[in-house]
Amino acid sequence: MKVVAFAGFSGSGKTTLVEQLIGAFRLRGLRVSVVKHAHHNFDIDHPGKDSWRHREAGAFEVVVASDQRLVLQRQFEQPTQLSVHQLLAEVYDGVDWVLVEGFKQSDVLKVEVWRHASGQPTRYADDDFVVAIATDSPELLPSPTERPVMDLNQPDAICEWLLANADRFEYNRI
Repeated sequence: MKVVAFAGFSGSGKTTLVEQLIGAFRLRGLRVSVVKHAHHNFDIDHPGKDSWRHREAGAFEVVVASDQRLVLQRQFEQPTQLSVHQLLAEVYDGVDWVLVEGFKQSDVLKVEVWRHASGQPTRYADDDFVVAIATDSPELLPSPTERPVMDLNQPDAICEWLLANADRFEYNRI
């Protein structure tokens, strides 16, 4: 399976991009799962919530975790912070791609999602795992980069870039 994370600050458009990419991958006949970081006492599958949106978009599996719950509905007795690798171990082995939302500190390859209007800083200059940037304002990136810079509003183009570079995203389960 291939694994790519989408990292950025809240409000940057990560969920919308992941939702659109699920559809783009599905249109190409690929099976997609999602691993999403959530906070504390979350609940799932309510209209409008991220996990509901991912499932409605066609994800085969949605794995959501916080320090209190893991969905594939698993209740923790003590607050537990799982790593992205522990969550990836929970994902069905028969998926083609896993889209990771959040986990911006993780050591998996990432596409940084950044909007200048958010007022938030970028991460790519300090994170070697950021392999591309998806933004709505490339001309306003604060520092030059040799990484690919893609239009955040063109999810099909981002999907095509991921597919063209699929070998880079091959995940080896440990």
